[in-house]
Amino acid sequence: MSWGTELWDQFDNLEKHTQWGIDVLEKYIKFVKERTEIELSYAKQLRNLSKKYQPKKNSKEEEEYRYTSTRAFLATLNEMNDYAGQHEVISENMTSLITGELTRYVQELKQERKSHFHDGRKAQQHIETCWKQLEASKRRFERDCKEADRAQQYFEKMDADINVTKADVEKARQQAQLRHQMAEDSKAEYSSTLQKFNSEQHDHYYTHIPNIFQKIQEMEERRIVRIGESMKTFAEVDRQVIPIIGKCLDEITKAAESIDHKNDSQLVIEAFKSGFEPPGDIDFEDFTQPMKRTVSESSLSNSRGDGKSEPKFGGKSKGKLWPFIKKNKLMSLLTSPHQPPPPPPASASPSAVPNGPQSPKQQKEPLSHRFNEFMTSKPKIHCFRSLKRGLSLKLGAGPEDFSNLPPEQRRKKLQQKVDELNRDIQKEMDQRDALTKMKDVYIKNPQMGDAASVDHRLAELGQNIEKLRIEVQKFEGWLAEVEGRLPMRTEQARRQSGLYEAQNTSAVNSCAQDRESPDGSYTEEQSQETEMKVPATDFDDEFDDEEPLPTIGTCKALYTFEGQNEGTISVAEGEMLYVIEEDKGDGWTRIRRNEDEEGYVPTSYVEVYLDKNAKDVQITPENL
Repeated sequence: MSWGTELWDQFDNLEKHTQWGIDVLEKYIKFVKERTEIELSYAKQLRNLSKKYQPKKNSKEEEEYRYTSTRAFLATLNEMNDYAGQHEVISENMTSLITGELTRYVQELKQERKSHFHDGRKAQQHIETCWKQLEASKRRFERDCKEADRAQQYFEKMDADINVTKADVEKARQQAQLRHQMAEDSKAEYSSTLQKFNSEQHDHYYTHIPNIFQKIQEMEERRIVRIGESMKTFAEVDRQVIPIIGKCLDEITKAAESIDHKNDSQLVIEAFKSGFEPPGDIDFEDFTQPMKRTVSESSLSNSRGDGKSEPKFGGKSKGKLWPFIKKNKLMSLLTSPHQPPPPPPASASPSAVPNGPQSPKQQKEPLSHRFNEFMTSKPKIHCFRSLKRGLSLKLGAGPEDFSNLPPEQRRKKLQQKVDELNRDIQKEMDQRDALTKMKDVYIKNPQMGDAASVDHRLAELGQNIEKLRIEVQKFEGWLAEVEGRLPMRTEQARRQSGLYEAQNTSAVNSCAQDRESPDGSYTEEQSQETEMKVPATDFDDEFDDEEPLPTIGTCKALYTFEGQNEGTISVAEGEMLYVIEEDKGDGWTRIRRNEDEEGYVPTSYVEVYLDKNAKDVQITPENL
């Protein structure tokens, strides 16, 4: 089966077919190239996806990855990154092994095809030339024969005419002979040309064209084999990365199987455990007995419910039941209302609404329960310190000793700080050891450097190490203090302590035991048995010196409002006051009467006149 023998007369069709074969090859190259682009795009999208969900450094997200489930998710992200890398390998291998190779092969194939068909056209042109020569020789032989025949007839005519001279007859005879000779020569030339053409034609159709067509056939078969090999390579490139992709998937499965729900639950305990004891039972308060009502937190703000005048906490000369709520201003800062305010009264005299809005403060334990905790409280100065810590936590500050945190969380933070400082010390010591060795080398080999040049750096490292050690000692001291307080000691153990009596006396005369609320801030309650007079201290002056919020306008009370709850302030109908905070959508407006009295009132109870350009608006007769 050979194209040269079977397709000897299909030169044009073979030319079209081989061109189609090259087009198919180029189409396959384009297909592979687009596949590589898809692989690269897919890998890029996978990498971006993995990067998007990676935890940011030094962020809260990074701390969340201590749980086994989040660590498994992180392992999945890392494996997806490797998975994307394998798709990049697929793209690279297909580009180099298929696209690049086939592109070069196509160029070679085009050159080879052009050469073969050029030879074929050349052979066809040669045989066509030989055919034209044969046709020319044949026409010349035919013409000469006709001329010789006419010359012979003319001679015979002249020879038969008695009126023609002998010379004319001789001339006609010679002319006829000449024509016959020319015809014989043309015959010989035609015969020779015919033999030559037959030989050329035989060589053309049985030698030259078969050889050329055979080369074209071999070229086409090589193209077919090459595209088949490329398709195998296409599959092999994918198959080579399947084990690695499978390993990535196995690692993801392994990470998923490593999730330990019990361990995560324990980590939640370690993360949020405060170290405090749960509150005890609430004592029964008997209101049927004619006794002084127990002081509760609702009496810490201005109360008019019992018709008695309660002392305000504005003046320093008066005793303070609660240092943390010395002023309405501070109370409203820490506990502002969040429940919807009451609607305006329908009657002409709004004072018919005696109770006013209910403060949405969280339910707290009665102080009668806290009296039992007085026995374990610390000296008064520590109460003010913890109170200051609670305020600093509210205002966003963070003390160096992490005293704003619960004991358990504080211990963890201090331990982390100690470990961090120890790592810094080890790093500084490693640098010092390296410089010491360098100095020894300089001493032994002065030509390598000056030993005195590292003395200054060694001194700096020594100072840094000493400072870090002092810091470590400081934090270890705080850590020891926390760890000493974490174990729950029994009441009998406290009584056996030599500090019990001193703490008991100091606690009863100063403040209750430190206690931390669920949000991390410290709160302290006073005993319900007696109103303890707390003298003004320097700590109080810190609140007195605090710059008040600027006024943003004025308001006029449309109705009388009895602010009996925490964070609110009482106003009388027609009273003019300062506005220091607008209604934020909860139905409450924050106002100020004077320097010592401020709080929240229902927005519907007042008519507000805002002055956006004024820093401190003054109430004048014109405002009334």
